[in-house]
Amino acid sequence: MVSKVTARKVIITCAVTGAIHTPSMSPALPVTPQEIADAAVDAAEAGAAIVHLHARNPETGQPDQSPEAFAPFLKIIKQRSNAVINLTTGGAPTMTVDERVRPAAVYKPEVASLNMGSMNFGFFGMLNRFKTFKHEWERKHVENKDIVFRNTFQDIEFVLKTLSETGTRFEFECYDTAHLYNLQYFLDQGLVKPPLFVQTVFGLQGGIGPHPEDVLHMKRTAERLFGDKFIWSVLGAGRHQLPIAAMAAAMGGNIRVGLEDSLWAAPGRMASSNAEQVRLARKIIEGLGLEVATSDEAREMLHLKGGDTLNV
Repeated sequence: MVSKVTARKVIITCAVTGAIHTPSMSPALPVTPQEIADAAVDAAEAGAAIVHLHARNPETGQPDQSPEAFAPFLKIIKQRSNAVINLTTGGAPTMTVDERVRPAAVYKPEVASLNMGSMNFGFFGMLNRFKTFKHEWERKHVENKDIVFRNTFQDIEFVLKTLSETGTRFEFECYDTAHLYNLQYFLDQGLVKPPLFVQTVFGLQGGIGPHPEDVLHMKRTAERLFGDKFIWSVLGAGRHQLPIAAMAAAMGGNIRVGLEDSLWAAPGRMASSNAEQVRLARKIIEGLGLEVATSDEAREMLHLKGGDTLNV
């Protein structure tokens, strides 16, 4: 599925803000449209081929999945960067699928994320480290132990049918083994087409753990289900981000970093920016004698439609 030119290239995705971490946790977390745009462009300049984007309320930092919230930073990123733009359809775990899909349906990005199964979802463990919050919504958001992140077969099919008409392809986020089997079902139904960009997620409360055996198990399962029809990437949550990135790169995988997934650059040291995490991932890749994929090389590897198709 991948040409000889790009066979040993490693795609770095940077997820710059997300919907889990809150502004009180790190001054580096981008919140305003300008901050999100600058973070995405800086990450691309550091080596990220793909930038994965959420929007936030610029005053409170609360996740905002209205298409209007995305427009200001999408315009800037498109003007200043050649990066592949990947829009979330995950939004926040408490949002409906109709809310979550709207930005990607409006802007028709090259890539959209798609969660491949329902799951318990918890980030209340962060209360062990973060004790004070500037905004009222933050504590309620973090301490919630009653979240079921709904991604039913009906929900997934709705997103696939809505966005496939636009030529958007998908970052399939798989938080556990069953999610890979769910993806196989949609492949068998002809609702998704290879190459599948499979993002295996490790270390989030409610999903598979971050042990090296978990990483190997997800990779082996994907290989058995999809053969040469997929491109594998990893996302390690929190302190597991870079160790799992190193494992995956050594095993021929691709890497996702960014402040959505982790606030850290090293044990006990917070990242100063998304770009810093990209540079650390790049060091791992190049230290293994591999090369970082450019945005255009990532487009070739993933069979994307091109950045000029973004509807902004």
